[in-house]
Amino acid sequence: MEELLNSFCHTIKDARIAAGMTQDALAEQVGVTPRYIMAIENENKHPRMPVLLKIIRTLKISADTIFYPEIQHTDREKEQLLHMIQLCGKKEIKIAAATVKALLDAR
Repeated sequence: MEELLNSFCHTIKDARIAAGMTQDALAEQVGVTPRYIMAIENENKHPRMPVLLKIIRTLKISADTIFYPEIQHTDREKEQLLHMIQLCGKKEIKIAAATVKALLDAR
């Protein structure tokens, strides 16, 4: 458990950087201060569950990235794509499926 808590700050920071966000931008979208985000990333502060949920959703990462850091999460683009698909309606999913099929057929 101690290792999980220690890796938490690095996971959040890495996800934020990979998303191309500053601490200020993440703080604004989550509804906390930039100092709070800095404390999470650099001082091993553990946010309350509502804040953690907002961080996970804002960074568009899987909760597994936080709670199961030992599992390799190397393909962030695929993870983000899956997240976006989950937000789509039936019509958008049909369009996305047709687009992906066309991309695969063009190989």
